[in-house]
Amino acid sequence: MTSEERAFSFRSVALAAFLPTLLFSVGEGAIIPIIPIAANNLGASLALAGFIASMIMVGELVGDIPSGWVVSRFGERTSMIWAAVLAIAGVIVCLVAPNPLVLTIGIFVVGLATAVFALARHAFMTSYVPVRYRARALSTLGGIFRAGWFVGPLIASVVIQVTGSTQSVFWIFIVSCLGSVIVLIALPDPEKMFGAPPTEVGSDGVRRSEGEEEAAERTQGLFRTIWSYRGVLARMGTGVALIGALRSARTVLMPLWAVSIGISESNTALIIGIAGAIDFALFYSSGQIMDRFGRMWSAIPSMTGLGLGFIVLAFTHDLPTNVGWYIAVSMFLSVANGVGSGIIMTLGADLAPKEQPAPFLGAWRFSGDAGSAIAPLVVSLLTAVVSIAFASGVLGIVGVAGAVMLSRFIPRYVPRRPRATPE
Repeated sequence: MTSEERAFSFRSVALAAFLPTLLFSVGEGAIIPIIPIAANNLGASLALAGFIASMIMVGELVGDIPSGWVVSRFGERTSMIWAAVLAIAGVIVCLVAPNPLVLTIGIFVVGLATAVFALARHAFMTSYVPVRYRARALSTLGGIFRAGWFVGPLIASVVIQVTGSTQSVFWIFIVSCLGSVIVLIALPDPEKMFGAPPTEVGSDGVRRSEGEEEAAERTQGLFRTIWSYRGVLARMGTGVALIGALRSARTVLMPLWAVSIGISESNTALIIGIAGAIDFALFYSSGQIMDRFGRMWSAIPSMTGLGLGFIVLAFTHDLPTNVGWYIAVSMFLSVANGVGSGIIMTLGADLAPKEQPAPFLGAWRFSGDAGSAIAPLVVSLLTAVVSIAFASGVLGIVGVAGAVMLSRFIPRYVPRRPRATPE
């Protein structure tokens, strides 16, 4: 064990890395369940409401490209501050939206801001956390997002009950972003807290930390990198895209399903918040499973559970007990998703070449985000053309297929002791 590993503790990075992320995630978690409801209240159809909800993932995908340049140019803390400000601007647009089109623009802007914020945190953890603690640290970061996604909906449920207005929930995000900005300004810069991280010379000749270099490479040569690693990305990257697809589709389909079976706004937020609590409770267990038993024991159960959950849900829409089934499946999907907390970031870190991980990590994350952006669009399309139950069934089949794919390729590319360089 190196002196760096002995000196490291999660407590040392808790405030700088996790508190701003938690605050931002609480606000995001509050609005995600009510986006389809807000769209429906503005006159959008069920399919259009799903399309509008998907804009937050599409915004993240589009934001992936400039976010690397932003973080490498302005630094992690400054980028996060301005990302929070941009999110506030997007939420204000949502608040004053007179029609579904304006709401779509506001949600898209929130997605752009989320991309920058998330990349800055990932870069920080890459720079400062020793490899020995990687899975647990990254699953903890994923758990922080999940904490926000369970606290946020619970707060939203209370706010809706008190105010009687769905629109009032957007103020939660504004307050959360302001809190995140205050924390970021009040805390010392991470480099001053922990010392400068190890640096390397990037492809442009500029010396940066590993995390900053990862951010820079997110913008430079993304598609060239995808081509260079086309073998592993066609196999493992496709599996990760399916993980991202199932996760993002869940965040859109479950609120949409609640609208379609007539669950009230406050009850929808409450159910999704409780489900988020289950998801959050499993984040650290996921990291322990990956570190002790291997990545397969997290990825395969997670994808299989998500797939089976969506298949079961597909047959319950018109049952007299559809609300009970909705609650049960929501909790089951949360267990399945929680077991896979941090799996995408961890697999990417395992596969990235040690000598220059940043280009590969940029391509890897783009693969996952592409799946996250496409799946909600497919859900809205299938809902419009066939039905929301059919869309759920298709997602279930995709989940099972993804589990089969990962069960084949994880042992090949990430054996029990992960290799550093993909084939």
